[in-house]
Amino acid sequence: MSAPLLGQMMDVPLTVSSLIAHAARHHGSTEIVSRRIEGDIHRYTWRECETRAKQLAQALRALGVEPGERVATLAWNGYRHVEAYFGVTGFGAVCHTINPRLFPEQIAWIVNHADDRYVLFDTTFAPLVDLLATQCPNVRGWIALCDEAHRPDLRTEVRCYETLLDAQDGQYAWPELDEKQASNLCYTSGTTGNPKGALYTHRSSVLHAYAAALPDAMSLSARDAILPVVPMFHVNAWGIPHATALAGTKLVLPGKDLDGKSLYELMEAERVTASAGVPTVWLGLLTYMRDAGVRFSTLERTVIGGSACPPAMLRAFEDDYGVQVIHAWGMTEMSPLGTLSKLNWEQSQRPLEARRALLEKQGRVIYGVDMKIVGDDGRELPWDGVAFGDLHVRGPWVIDRYFRQDGGHESGQDSAQRGASPLVDGWFPTGDVATIDPDGFLHITDRSKDVIKSGGEWISSIDLENIAVAHPGIAEAACIACAHPRWTERPLIVAVKKPGAAVTRDELLAFFTGKVAKWWLPDDVTFVDELPHTATGKLQKLKLREQFRDYVLPSALAVAGCPLDDEPAHADKPLAQRE
Repeated sequence: MSAPLLGQMMDVPLTVSSLIAHAARHHGSTEIVSRRIEGDIHRYTWRECETRAKQLAQALRALGVEPGERVATLAWNGYRHVEAYFGVTGFGAVCHTINPRLFPEQIAWIVNHADDRYVLFDTTFAPLVDLLATQCPNVRGWIALCDEAHRPDLRTEVRCYETLLDAQDGQYAWPELDEKQASNLCYTSGTTGNPKGALYTHRSSVLHAYAAALPDAMSLSARDAILPVVPMFHVNAWGIPHATALAGTKLVLPGKDLDGKSLYELMEAERVTASAGVPTVWLGLLTYMRDAGVRFSTLERTVIGGSACPPAMLRAFEDDYGVQVIHAWGMTEMSPLGTLSKLNWEQSQRPLEARRALLEKQGRVIYGVDMKIVGDDGRELPWDGVAFGDLHVRGPWVIDRYFRQDGGHESGQDSAQRGASPLVDGWFPTGDVATIDPDGFLHITDRSKDVIKSGGEWISSIDLENIAVAHPGIAEAACIACAHPRWTERPLIVAVKKPGAAVTRDELLAFFTGKVAKWWLPDDVTFVDELPHTATGKLQKLKLREQFRDYVLPSALAVAGCPLDDEPAHADKPLAQRE
């Protein structure tokens, strides 16, 4: 057999530094606007951002940071954080973004597990640094993202970011790196057990940036101004800092003020055309706009992810404010983008309600991601929109294994020390339960640990939550499984009323009638003042399940004798005959 014929193209590595170099050279006058921790609005350009990123690279090298070592951040969305994204990775070190909303014990565990050498932090987290410093002995230094005038008064010795940069001239050439070198490190939220680290490469980060900017993804261009509400400490702000550098997009950063009024005013002042964030943030923004009687003048679209977007929220954005909602799904292990709800030409010609039925799902994959659903026997299930299965994915920005999962140090190609791979036949099991319809649209019905198994069949807690929050008197709702002596599990709705709403248990239960199969109908409703959330804004169902572990459903009281009239309609029927 003859040798393969090789192409004759330049072998230019895909590196994160090439993104900022492109933005500075070809979109150098485009603005990056930040609401600073200091309280004012800061403006500069992509060209100035690259110069300061180079100064940061020089400063870290002067401090002795070597390629491959980790430099962490505890910071909001701001221009200095953007500089860290590129300055740390540009010379071969790894930028490790940490979620400051985690418990201090979790953060300390993450810092130690990552073996971070330096930690860059916004001054709002100064008290947290004093807590962490004594628990993280291997950190060589803590760097406050400020100038000397704003240096925090701490027990811990800290350096000032601006002082370090001022000592450097920015005359630095980005080194050529192997595109398979590590670039960024993100940890999962750790809702069960310790968080796990996803270690991205330069190649995966650049490919992900390309995908995020695609028309069927976030549709970013040099004509846009985007305000990412999703934090830069949450899976690299869904890749937006990288994608905006690639596209030459104006970047507007909100800092720590994420209330509805602050976001609306910044969007209007900077003529923002696109945004991205989790449903809980948009709930606050929509509430402010409704109460204030204001409208958007430039916002065209927003990406909603992190948890399922309630259909009522999608309709409010589109019907009341003319803003396109792009429903997205992904995870830390996927860098994070997987699917987005964009219609193709044929789908866009369908009647309004048919289009909305698709857009309420998590969408279809973008190039670079493949997916399938499998049954308990591991066999792939059909894309019929009915079959539920465990969701598996693969692609060039999906992890191969977790970082130092076995507790040992990384060591190049030594797979034994890199930890065992979680892949199944080359696919990553996401832990989600989903359907895929004939259009290729994904519908996440639950996390595998949250799905309700009643009488041997699955009930989607997410679908029931979406119905609950569509009620005009409900602000937020969670659906969890409660133990049932006959059906094993039945659904309980835990809901938060809107201020002043007088909705009752029976009224909310009646609201479900006709919207789902009878055996899906919740058995009970209980109202609470607030629901627990994870550090990334997701409903913390594990805590809810613990809180309501001993809750007795009305239908469970009949198990000793007479069945209740409102028991599930799938009783005593073969599976094929159940509604």
